[in-house]
Amino acid sequence: SEKQQKPVAPPPLTVETVTVKNEKVPVWIEYTGKTEASKRIEVRARVSGTLEEVFFKEGDYIEKGQKLFTVEKAAYEAALAKARAKMEGDQASLKLAEADVARYKPLVAEGLAPRITLEQHQVRVMELTALIKADQAAVKDAELNLSYTDILAPISGRISRINIDVGNIVGYAEKTLLTTMVADDPMFVYFNPSEEQFQLVRKYKSKEVLDTYVTVPNSYGELLDRKPFKGLVDFNDNRVDKMTGTITMRAKISNPEHNLLEGTFVYVNLFVTDQVEFLMVNPGVVQEDQQGSFVYIVDGENLAQRRSITRGFETRHYLVVTEGLE
Repeated sequence: SEKQQKPVAPPPLTVETVTVKNEKVPVWIEYTGKTEASKRIEVRARVSGTLEEVFFKEGDYIEKGQKLFTVEKAAYEAALAKARAKMEGDQASLKLAEADVARYKPLVAEGLAPRITLEQHQVRVMELTALIKADQAAVKDAELNLSYTDILAPISGRISRINIDVGNIVGYAEKTLLTTMVADDPMFVYFNPSEEQFQLVRKYKSKEVLDTYVTVPNSYGELLDRKPFKGLVDFNDNRVDKMTGTITMRAKISNPEHNLLEGTFVYVNLFVTDQVEFLMVNPGVVQEDQQGSFVYIVDGENLAQRRSITRGFETRHYLVVTEGLE
């Protein structure tokens, strides 16, 4: 009979190892965020009348001060002409009253005319002076109303659709909303770290103003060569949202080519520090069981052993080990 062969044990598995040590590495935290225009302006008709002309295409990029709409001018030109005519008439009357005062002063001094007549002319000068001030204010008001008939872009930015067609009456009751504009350079990105993460950032940050890099998810590879947008954190809220336990932070992103659109879902990479030493491992080597987190270490005999650890700060790329490893 053939001798029964004993099963041969498989050889030990060879695994890759890494040596961990305390070292200074750049610490970035990644969040999800959403873009929001830095300015949103409602363009309204400030005077009443017929909307006569539109000077832009919907969706255009508009420069500040560019003419957008015109409201009929005739009534406002007439009001300005009337105000100017009244002011000019009162100025002529003032010159006559001043001449009367100048004529009567020497006569009253020599006793050739009654003082009351001089005083009447002096009062008339004061009345006309005050009246001309009111006329000047009326002229400025008429000029301002006439200027409002040309509706100009209050900011540089992307303009939306037109809400009112040419020929409609605008400006009565509530001032009519004609369109809206958004400024997207710079663009704001809002994201929400937890209160614990916020405190961690505040404790370890290397700079008072933190750097960020914003990336847009890209499913089309080289067809959409989307490079990161650089920015700075310019705002954090002063309270924790009681529903989510997070704090709102905002990055201000340079967007000169207007490639980053409002309402875009983005990833925000927040730079914290490169000056603090941490003991870090790749998150993939950390495992979990009922006793908690652990890794395998290699002992003096070149064998793997389980070692419990305490997890600290972590990202997709690394995990800080606060206890358990040296």
